[in-house]
Amino acid sequence: MRFPMCSSPWLPFLLLFLSNSVTAFQFRIPRLSPIGEKFLYHSKALELPPSDDFKTFYFNQTLDHFNYRPESYTTFPQRYIINFKYWGGANSSAPILAYLGPEAPIDSAMNAIGFMTDNAVKFNALLVYIEHRYYGKSIPFGSRKEALRNASTLGYFNSAQAIADYAAILIHVKNEFNAKYSPVIVIGGSYGGMLATWFRLKYPHVALGALASSAPILYFNDITPQNGYYVTVTKDFREVSQTCYETIRESWSEIETVASQPNGLSVLDKEFKTCSPLRSSTQLENYLWFMYASAAQYNHPSSYPVTRICDAIDRTYSNGTLGKIAAGVFAYRGNLSCYINEPINTTETTVGWQWQRCSEMVMPISTSNDTMFPPRTFDHESFSIYCNQLYGVTPRPHWVTTYYGGDDVHLILHRFASNIIFSNGLKDPYSIGG
Repeated sequence: MRFPMCSSPWLPFLLLFLSNSVTAFQFRIPRLSPIGEKFLYHSKALELPPSDDFKTFYFNQTLDHFNYRPESYTTFPQRYIINFKYWGGANSSAPILAYLGPEAPIDSAMNAIGFMTDNAVKFNALLVYIEHRYYGKSIPFGSRKEALRNASTLGYFNSAQAIADYAAILIHVKNEFNAKYSPVIVIGGSYGGMLATWFRLKYPHVALGALASSAPILYFNDITPQNGYYVTVTKDFREVSQTCYETIRESWSEIETVASQPNGLSVLDKEFKTCSPLRSSTQLENYLWFMYASAAQYNHPSSYPVTRICDAIDRTYSNGTLGKIAAGVFAYRGNLSCYINEPINTTETTVGWQWQRCSEMVMPISTSNDTMFPPRTFDHESFSIYCNQLYGVTPRPHWVTTYYGGDDVHLILHRFASNIIFSNGLKDPYSIGG
């Protein structure tokens, strides 16, 4: 069965429609980024402009590293940023710490990834931050509109091309700044951590080692239990408060019961102070689902959003279960005029990661009865239809493990890749896959 491919002007709107549709609940797969969006993580540090120590460069990057057709030689400007402040200098053999950009613009990385700066001081390192193709200012085909036009232009948007980009830039940097003998350590978190792992595996002659933080390289091909992510989310909430966990677990059936009654959606609108009327209970459930997942995934000190949500739920003694859940929303989001169904700004990460999920990053995440969420099985067939409707392409769920390995990762890493540090916080839901 063939489906028409979407042109970019309509793509964000179709994404919004499908993500809010009744069928979207089957694919509640959280994004990977190590840095929460402002909706998830309010940090003054991320809002500060980088210091004058950071210098921006653009590399004339090859569109397609793996073919020799004339169109493959098309180039685009790829952004990378360097901090020379701590570097030992040319011909000094001082190391290069390279941050491999994930599914987002690189702008916030300089302030957010303090680990690199801390170690640059200790090792006199050169700091390099490279932006992922199709994000930020690293856009092929001249504009975002053209780059996202259809599956043909999006076809160059994948992890293999991305790490080849990183290799080309790092070799260029070493040549440009007389750093031939400077060892390179690649660093990344979440999807970026996956890229760092795969980079060390595929380009050991470029990188001496890798640090992969929260890199779920095993969340493919059912290597990791599908429910692992949401089991960890549930554990995080349950450890904070048993009663909070029980209230959330009971709330889903309560939402369905209220929504099924005459004017039930209006009752939910009033209870949750929605910005616009709910069209279905699924909209509210999706919002809550991702709120809990995001709170666990970005459970940063000192805000500790899981604790904040549970404290609000447990301290609300009236208005029943839904009143408690609403209190959790209000505590998490802060003092706003309305909640849920807020005007949505479809970010480039939303659009870009949707393509990556529908092509190669097929992570079958689901829930089960041992979580605080209703059981939902990841249905590959439905997901394939969903992606065909969006792009006219069929997901390739086995490609990541075919190309990079994964089914026997210990043997693969032992044979082909050394010097990789995998760091995980066990409260991070994605730690189950890494």
